[in-house]
Amino acid sequence: MSRTIELTLTDVSAEEHSDASVIEHAKGLAPQFKALADENRLALVLLLSERPRTVRELTDATGLAQTLVSHHLAPLRDLGLVSVTPKGRSNVYSLCCDAFAAPMRALAGLSNPAEHNGCC
Repeated sequence: MSRTIELTLTDVSAEEHSDASVIEHAKGLAPQFKALADENRLALVLLLSERPRTVRELTDATGLAQTLVSHHLAPLRDLGLVSVTPKGRSNVYSLCCDAFAAPMRALAGLSNPAEHNGCC
């Protein structure tokens, strides 16, 4: 079972957007950002931005217990950020779409300031 999420990037600096519409857009995005604010969930998303993985692969990569990995994947699935596909006796988790994976890979570079030439 695959799930698709539609992401729309809004240029909040454009003049046609009112302050109220930007605030409403921010309210709509807040739950996703809150879910990503947890370092374990963020680690899982960063791993999934590289390629789809099973819970076992995520457990091995993070050192977290299987129950904890599953616990952190649940809100990401509920928000539509992560999808799950049954494969044999395992479930394969992946990010919802490339529109989400690409920015997550770019954000991963922020942890290494030398890679972005003085930015941030």
